[in-house]
Amino acid sequence: MPLFMDRHDGANETADEVAKAHLADLGVQDRYGVRYITYWFDPDREAIFCLADAPNKEAAEQVHRESHGLLASQIIEVDQDMVQRFLGQIYEPQPGEPIAQTAFRAILFTDMEGSTELTQRLGDVRAMDVLRAHDKVVRSSLRTCEGREVKHTGDGIMASFVSVARALECAAGLQQALDVAGVDMPGVRVGLNAGEPVTENDDLFGAAVQLAARICAAADGGDVLASSAVKELSLGKGFTWGDRGEHRFKGFIEPVRVHELLYRDQA
Repeated sequence: MPLFMDRHDGANETADEVAKAHLADLGVQDRYGVRYITYWFDPDREAIFCLADAPNKEAAEQVHRESHGLLASQIIEVDQDMVQRFLGQIYEPQPGEPIAQTAFRAILFTDMEGSTELTQRLGDVRAMDVLRAHDKVVRSSLRTCEGREVKHTGDGIMASFVSVARALECAAGLQQALDVAGVDMPGVRVGLNAGEPVTENDDLFGAAVQLAARICAAADGGDVLASSAVKELSLGKGFTWGDRGEHRFKGFIEPVRVHELLYRDQA
């Protein structure tokens, strides 16, 4: 059965009220062949996200309409594996149990500079050794900073965090570790962005992830570049920044201001 996620914007309910609404969904769902698995409530951003197995969008919406009348702003079909890898283990609350947690994520990409040239210079075996060394360093930093690996991109790793500060600590830590990883290690680019998993273009992770990837591609080896959203959310956390100006990225209509994390200047 397809898996759907819906988004309720402008939610002014309390955690208890959202829990009661979820309980009401459970009482109606069988009539429409739907199973509401879990929900995420982010009171700071006044947003609710619901995850459900359903035969179609209309059935999922009808459950909400009949049970409590709180209709979603948007409903999209999603892939369960990607939801788990991006948000972590799916938590199914006890009926009526109030929960409140953020849907926000910081997204980090790494990318090895000149990986094709590296293979030509070192050969396949040694180049793979370098890639494994990169992966080991990045994954160690992810564990230390409570990051979650989303996927390996071939020349790098994509990861997510619930905290911008932890994502930046991870970026700084992995670059510092890579600096001493070995003479064959090429420069590694790091790009970061922050946002919510459901976007306005009907792609669960699309805009936030695409911008993080574009920012990473704009970096030079050894750089940690980030969007304004990341910089602003890190204010007061002790990070030092440089301005890298506005960039025009493919797929983004407006120019994007990019900032450099001056991790070598950190105390």
